[in-house]
Amino acid sequence: MFSFLRKKPTEAAASSGQTQVSGLPRAKTAAPHAEQWLQRLEWTVLKRLDGQLQGDYRSLFRGTGLVLADLREYQAHDDVRHIDWNVTARMQTPYVREHQEDREIAAWFVLDLSASVAFGSGSTSKRELACSIVTVLSKLLSQNGNRVGLMLFTGQPSAHCVVPARSGRRHLLHIAHQMLRAVPAHTPAVQTSPLGPWLMQAQSVLKRRSAVFVVSDFISPVGWEKPLAQLARRHEVVAVRLRDPLEMAWPDTTGMLLVQDAESGEQLLVDGNDAAFRQRFAQHAQDREAALLDSLAQAGVDCLELNTDEALDQALLRFAQLRKRASQLSAASTRPMASGDVYA
Repeated sequence: MFSFLRKKPTEAAASSGQTQVSGLPRAKTAAPHAEQWLQRLEWTVLKRLDGQLQGDYRSLFRGTGLVLADLREYQAHDDVRHIDWNVTARMQTPYVREHQEDREIAAWFVLDLSASVAFGSGSTSKRELACSIVTVLSKLLSQNGNRVGLMLFTGQPSAHCVVPARSGRRHLLHIAHQMLRAVPAHTPAVQTSPLGPWLMQAQSVLKRRSAVFVVSDFISPVGWEKPLAQLARRHEVVAVRLRDPLEMAWPDTTGMLLVQDAESGEQLLVDGNDAAFRQRFAQHAQDREAALLDSLAQAGVDCLELNTDEALDQALLRFAQLRKRASQLSAASTRPMASGDVYA
């Protein structure tokens, strides 16, 4: 995994006694209680969002069913596919069925809590950010009557646990408890968490059309792009990407450091004062960023990017505005042009 960072053989080796920095999870501390965790997020995030997402609900995620709203006589602009032939035969006049979309949806979270997600250069780790976004979105969705489910992965090819989609505060606390108590799995034979098999397992578990949130840092071997595209063909998929500022740019005042991969255990001694090393690191980060965004775009998946140094409520508001604008543009493109309409 560190091949792009390795020094040339001719470069001088570092002297002994230098500082060691580990990419492994921080020292274990007592996991917060699920009730306390939910209450903290309700005060710090959900209270700030209260009232700011009103009017966006129906434009963000669509339900899976249709409810009959009314029957009326056929008009010239109506779609003939909506004609109710049984009523038409009885009334001897064409009638069409008007439908209303069902608001209720099942939302599933495919959550990556592998060892790489435990990294964090500041006060918040990617793991804490992942648990926070799942809790907040679960609360927002369940309070409108939707069911929420969880597929939790800790690094193994199969799911650590699968929580069926249900609603209610007790169910939400159960999901929070599972996330907060999960421990990353360390498998020497696995160099990086396999995101591809997780997405394929999600396809087999999710039988009905749902809203699926894939929460991960997407640090995974290639091959997950095709399963993600297949999942997006049947479900409404949103990729929630976890990022840390230190993953994009290396500080220039660190000196010699011993870094260790959180999942494979591979170690490498690097010189943070070396400009060539920092340039290679930044170039690799940019290439990976471009490849990831291109893969998500080809799969037809929207991406919500979360940074460990950014307020969670601001990221959610930005994403909601983008989704609403995209929905409005899509509706405008399918609406017949009327007199007076101007399209730039």
